[in-house]
Amino acid sequence: MSRTVRVGLVGTGIGASLSPALHRQEGAAHGLDYRYELFDLAGGRLDRETLAGRVAAAQDAGFAGLNITHPFKQMAVDLVDTLSPDAAALGAINTIVFAGGSRMGYNTDWSGYAAGFRRSLPDALLGAIVQLGVGGAGAAVAHALMTMGARSLSLIDREPERAEAAAAALSARFGAGRVFAGGDLERAIAAADGFVNATPIGMAAYPGLPLPETLLRPDLWVSEIVYFPLDTALLQAARRRGCRVSDGGGMAVFQAAGAFRLFTGLEADACRMLTHFAELQASKR
Repeated sequence: MSRTVRVGLVGTGIGASLSPALHRQEGAAHGLDYRYELFDLAGGRLDRETLAGRVAAAQDAGFAGLNITHPFKQMAVDLVDTLSPDAAALGAINTIVFAGGSRMGYNTDWSGYAAGFRRSLPDALLGAIVQLGVGGAGAAVAHALMTMGARSLSLIDREPERAEAAAAALSARFGAGRVFAGGDLERAIAAADGFVNATPIGMAAYPGLPLPETLLRPDLWVSEIVYFPLDTALLQAARRRGCRVSDGGGMAVFQAAGAFRLFTGLEADACRMLTHFAELQASKR
């Protein structure tokens, strides 16, 4: 008899998420009866009480854990008993594991981004990097870039105080003089080795480019976290300009692989999941 693993995703507007299919197929490959459910809280109150009720209901129902997405990644931190060191540093979680009556919070977004980046751009220069957007996912990306050894990271956000807070937190963890907030985007890009889009611009609901195409040049690598669509307007423009690129699929797959390991105790086959992800993307076209 196969082992049953029941997990889910909590967020808003998650009906098109590829997480259920990714997790279920990987579970089947391991011989599990793997059940992945969506809990879309859109239309209700998006507060701590609502989230706490959903988390408690899943724990009481015998779930192995939950994935957490927008807009609850920071709110969920207060609902767990322990945090992994990286989740504590980021102040945001995307995975809760239930075990022995306790709740453990993890963040596989940052490690997922790092793994996807290394796979796509293994020899990219990590000297000066400009990142646009430092929201929930953006904070994890910035942490990943610094962990990978970025010499200089400029954070630009439509809410300057958010960029300043992120820069201060990263400086406290990685040392002063390496992370900077705000500044002129054009000037920063001109001196950069790489550019990361950590905003939702490029998603189907937010079409367009996050920066003028004229700022892109052949010696600048471009990294994207949006994965639906996978080939965003930014990536298309970057390729036209001769840039090397990294799409958002790597982060999506590797964060899922990390969560799968936490839920099951089994090592996910990331190559198999990448292949399945590509098939799912093709079927959506």
